[in-house]
Amino acid sequence: MNKQRKVLIAPSILSANFANLKEQISIVERAGADWLHLDIMDGNFVPNITFGPMVIEAIRPITKLPLDAHLMILNPERYIEQFYHAGVDILTVHVETCPHLHRTIQEIKSYNIKAGVTLNPATPASLLVEIIPYVDLILVMTVNPGFGGQKFIDKMLEKINTISRIRDNFNRDALIEVDGGINTKNAKQVFDAGADVLVAGNSIFKSKDIAKALKEIRKSTSR
Repeated sequence: MNKQRKVLIAPSILSANFANLKEQISIVERAGADWLHLDIMDGNFVPNITFGPMVIEAIRPITKLPLDAHLMILNPERYIEQFYHAGVDILTVHVETCPHLHRTIQEIKSYNIKAGVTLNPATPASLLVEIIPYVDLILVMTVNPGFGGQKFIDKMLEKINTISRIRDNFNRDALIEVDGGINTKNAKQVFDAGADVLVAGNSIFKSKDIAKALKEIRKSTSR
């Protein structure tokens, strides 16, 4: 199965050294990163604050990689236009923050960018059934959102597999992305469960050799 599918690696800049952000983005881009993952936190939906459109606007000119923004914020529909103008290519919102989720997804796609939806670990996969035909991406959280460096929740492998089956039934074109505790020890299990995109933060940016760490995660999925 792995030979027929290509894993995409999306380094999360939340774990990067922001004093050397341009250099570190350049390193992962040269090492073969497919996307850059941007964790946007508001200190309300999750207990941390990270960065917003201004930082993304500064990043956009220094990389050709697709910018994959994960909005861990309340009322994300208020900020779609700002993130679009900042230069994101993919905008993902949480099921838990969007009472009018279909409308929010439609609005994201009206800007001609890709729309994703994500679930916290305790949120059931069944909530995707009604929205999955309309999205480009399903992001599965394998840690509780809010902080980098958390341990992968093993039970989420079953959830990835369940979501993979839902995807295959309702929208085969949608990609499954997985975020939280991804490293060389679990990347293959996650990929084999149905993931297409692996988000990795600490396991890449906190390593002594950033480029080697990224390549090792990709290599581990084919072992």
